[in-house]
Amino acid sequence: MPLRVIQWATGGVGRAAVEGVLLHPDLELVGCYVHSEAKNGVDVGEIIGREPIGVLATNDVDEVLAMDADCVVYTPLVGDPKEVIRLLRSGKNVVTPVGWIYPGERQRTFLEAACDEGGVSLHGTGVNPGGVPDLHPLMFSSLSSAVTYVRGEEFSDIRSYNAPDVVRHVMCFGGTPEEARSGPMLELLSAGFARSVQMCLDVLGFSADAEIRSTLDLAVATAPIDSPIGVIEPGRVAGQRFVWEGVVRDQVVVRVAVNWLMGEQHLEPAWDFGAEGERFEVEVRGDPDTFVTIKGWQPDTLAEGLVRNPGIVVTAMHCVNSIPYVVAAPTGVRTYVDLPLVAGRAHPDLA
Repeated sequence: MPLRVIQWATGGVGRAAVEGVLLHPDLELVGCYVHSEAKNGVDVGEIIGREPIGVLATNDVDEVLAMDADCVVYTPLVGDPKEVIRLLRSGKNVVTPVGWIYPGERQRTFLEAACDEGGVSLHGTGVNPGGVPDLHPLMFSSLSSAVTYVRGEEFSDIRSYNAPDVVRHVMCFGGTPEEARSGPMLELLSAGFARSVQMCLDVLGFSADAEIRSTLDLAVATAPIDSPIGVIEPGRVAGQRFVWEGVVRDQVVVRVAVNWLMGEQHLEPAWDFGAEGERFEVEVRGDPDTFVTIKGWQPDTLAEGLVRNPGIVVTAMHCVNSIPYVVAAPTGVRTYVDLPLVAGRAHPDLA
């Protein structure tokens, strides 16, 4: 019997997750939670832009909690621990890209209690965080000995991210440098990326006394820059670099960074992506060193990204493909290091 799946929220990641569930031979979509009244009662197929599939969305949380389902793909813009705990207590496994990749001890205590009550598991996954800055460095570290440094880093043109309200008001692009530095983004991101650094520190066995440090550097426009959020005027934020580092006795041993630019022109400092363009990088220094460049997770054009961004799809598929493994796992919080190798499935036409 296929595993019964509920999709929670239908933003970019949620819509892609629905597509992934419908293509996965071991999964069946049986429910969908939406926030808006406009989507309430609408067929999920129509919400994602295809023919009806016979599953209606609901904005009634109690209705979702009462559904018979094996797993919830939880993809709101910002995670709510109370919602996740209710889902777990209702007997539903949860996979999510919005947090809980490597919970701290206090947070894990509450989550484990909910998992035990429901007899289920929770898995925080994603791509960045939840992949590039933690899973992938750890995976490639298995090919080296005496590791001294690992890194996961993103280089992306933020103009292809089709969430204008988030880009403008949460990420503070187009705002003043003061607004960006005092905005919520560093704290929001640190909830994920700092945990990625901690996972690497712990799993690789670096000193328990390691410190985690974070920095935010900004670039401003030197001339008007056209963007999906409108024209970014000179002196306004048009590039951001967030960095988290694990440091042992003043030596950086883990580095996680995101480089988000509104294009590569008219910036001060004059940041660019370099000859390799948009990409993700993973690096391990040891015996021997490893350096990996990942292409394909950013769109070929800005227009394509605004319609269907590969980075959003990758995030969703990391959740969807983990479902069978999470459902089969022992009860509790299950991180990457607790699960076996998660793999995708063949296209239905080739199965």
